Amino acid sequence: MGFLIRVVVNAFAIWVVTLIPALQVFVIPFAPGETLQLILTLLLVAAIFAIVNTIIGTVIKVLAFPLYILTLGLIGLLINGFLLWLTAWFTQWWSFGLRVEEFWWGGIIAALIITVINWIAGIILRPRRRED
Repeated sequence: MGFLIRVVVNAFAIWVVTLIPALQVFVIPFAPGETLQLILTLLLVAAIFAIVNTIIGTVIKVLAFPLYILTLGLIGLLINGFLLWLTAWFTQWWSFGLRVEEFWWGGIIAALIITVINWIAGIILRPRRRED
Protein backbone atom coordinates (compact mmCIF):
# COMPACT_ATOMS: atom_id res chain seq x y z
CA MET A 1 0.00 0.00 0.00
CA GLY A 2 2.89 2.35 0.71
CA PHE A 3 4.21 2.05 -2.85
CA LEU A 4 0.83 3.03 -4.31
CA ILE A 5 0.60 6.07 -2.06
CA ARG A 6 4.15 7.06 -3.03
CA VAL A 7 3.26 6.73 -6.72
CA VAL A 8 0.13 8.88 -6.36
CA VAL A 9 2.02 11.56 -4.39
CA ASN A 10 4.86 11.51 -6.94
CA ALA A 11 2.33 11.83 -9.78
CA PHE A 12 0.78 14.85 -8.07
CA ALA A 13 4.22 16.38 -7.47
CA ILE A 14 5.29 15.85 -11.09
CA TRP A 15 2.01 17.39 -12.25
CA VAL A 16 2.63 20.46 -10.07
CA VAL A 17 6.14 20.79 -11.51
CA THR A 18 4.78 20.66 -15.06
CA LEU A 19 2.51 23.61 -14.26
CA ILE A 20 5.58 25.86 -13.87
CA PRO A 21 6.58 26.73 -17.44
CA ALA A 22 9.96 28.24 -16.49
CA LEU A 23 11.28 24.82 -15.40
CA GLN A 24 10.79 23.29 -18.87
CA VAL A 25 9.62 19.95 -17.46
CA PHE A 26 6.83 18.38 -19.49
CA VAL A 27 4.70 15.26 -19.38
CA ILE A 28 3.57 14.14 -22.80
CA PRO A 29 0.43 11.96 -22.52
CA PHE A 30 0.07 8.93 -24.75
CA ALA A 31 -3.13 10.42 -26.27
CA PRO A 32 -3.11 14.21 -26.54
CA GLY A 33 -5.93 16.26 -25.15
CA GLU A 34 -7.49 13.69 -22.85
CA THR A 35 -7.43 14.12 -19.09
CA LEU A 36 -7.58 10.39 -18.33
CA GLN A 37 -4.57 9.71 -20.55
CA LEU A 38 -2.63 12.49 -18.82
CA ILE A 39 -3.44 11.03 -15.40
CA LEU A 40 -2.43 7.53 -16.49
CA THR A 41 0.80 8.88 -17.99
CA LEU A 42 1.55 10.77 -14.78
CA LEU A 43 0.98 7.59 -12.76
CA LEU A 44 3.26 5.61 -15.08
CA VAL A 45 6.00 8.25 -14.90
CA ALA A 46 5.61 8.42 -11.12
CA ALA A 47 5.91 4.64 -10.84
CA ILE A 48 9.09 4.69 -12.93
CA PHE A 49 10.42 7.57 -10.81
CA ALA A 50 9.65 5.65 -7.61
CA ILE A 51 11.42 2.54 -8.92
CA VAL A 52 14.44 4.57 -10.10
CA ASN A 53 14.56 6.39 -6.78
CA THR A 54 14.28 3.14 -4.82
CA ILE A 55 16.83 1.07 -6.71
CA ILE A 56 19.34 3.41 -8.32
CA GLY A 57 18.83 6.28 -5.87
CA THR A 58 19.61 4.12 -2.87
CA VAL A 59 22.87 2.92 -4.40
CA ILE A 60 23.93 6.43 -5.38
CA LYS A 61 23.03 7.86 -1.97
CA VAL A 62 25.03 5.18 -0.17
CA LEU A 63 28.05 5.74 -2.41
CA ALA A 64 27.76 9.53 -2.06
CA PHE A 65 27.49 9.47 1.74
CA PRO A 66 30.86 11.23 2.24
CA LEU A 67 29.69 13.98 -0.13
CA TYR A 68 26.52 14.38 1.92
CA ILE A 69 28.70 15.05 4.95
CA LEU A 70 31.05 17.42 3.11
CA THR A 71 28.25 19.46 1.52
CA LEU A 72 25.88 19.25 4.50
CA GLY A 73 23.31 17.45 2.38
CA LEU A 74 23.27 19.83 -0.58
CA ILE A 75 24.54 17.08 -2.89
CA GLY A 76 21.09 15.56 -2.41
CA LEU A 77 19.65 18.25 -4.69
CA LEU A 78 22.03 17.23 -7.45
CA ILE A 79 21.32 13.52 -6.92
CA ASN A 80 17.54 14.03 -6.94
CA GLY A 81 17.83 16.14 -10.10
CA PHE A 82 19.89 13.37 -11.68
CA LEU A 83 17.28 10.76 -10.73
CA LEU A 84 14.53 12.90 -12.28
CA TRP A 85 16.62 13.29 -15.43
CA LEU A 86 17.27 9.53 -15.44
CA THR A 87 13.52 8.91 -15.28
CA ALA A 88 13.05 11.23 -18.25
CA TRP A 89 15.80 9.34 -20.06
CA PHE A 90 14.05 6.01 -19.42
CA THR A 91 10.76 7.36 -20.79
CA GLN A 92 12.30 8.92 -23.90
CA TRP A 93 12.06 5.56 -25.70
CA TRP A 94 8.30 5.95 -25.94
CA SER A 95 6.42 8.76 -27.66
CA PHE A 96 5.02 9.76 -24.27
CA GLY A 97 6.42 10.32 -20.81
CA LEU A 98 8.55 12.82 -18.93
CA ARG A 99 10.74 15.38 -20.69
CA VAL A 100 13.30 17.51 -18.84
CA GLU A 101 14.67 20.13 -21.23
CA GLU A 102 17.42 21.54 -19.01
CA PHE A 103 19.16 19.60 -16.26
CA TRP A 104 20.55 22.42 -14.11
CA TRP A 105 17.59 24.76 -13.95
CA GLY A 106 14.68 22.45 -14.73
CA GLY A 107 15.88 19.17 -13.30
CA ILE A 108 17.30 20.32 -9.98
CA ILE A 109 14.61 22.89 -9.14
CA ALA A 110 11.89 20.42 -10.20
CA ALA A 111 13.47 17.74 -8.00
CA LEU A 112 13.53 20.22 -5.10
CA ILE A 113 9.82 20.98 -5.56
CA ILE A 114 9.00 17.26 -5.82
CA THR A 115 10.98 16.60 -2.65
CA VAL A 116 9.14 19.34 -0.74
CA ILE A 117 5.74 18.06 -1.90
CA ASN A 118 6.70 14.49 -0.92
CA TRP A 119 7.88 15.74 2.47
CA ILE A 120 4.60 17.59 3.11
CA ALA A 121 2.56 14.59 1.96
CA GLY A 122 4.66 12.34 4.19
CA ILE A 123 3.82 14.49 7.19
CA ILE A 124 0.11 14.49 6.35
CA LEU A 125 -0.19 10.81 5.38
CA ARG A 126 2.13 9.36 8.01
CA PRO A 127 0.35 6.81 10.17
CA ARG A 128 -0.19 8.04 13.70
CA ARG A 129 0.98 5.94 16.62
CA ARG A 130 -1.74 5.29 19.09
CA GLU A 131 -0.75 5.93 22.64
CA ASP A 132 -2.85 3.73 24.90
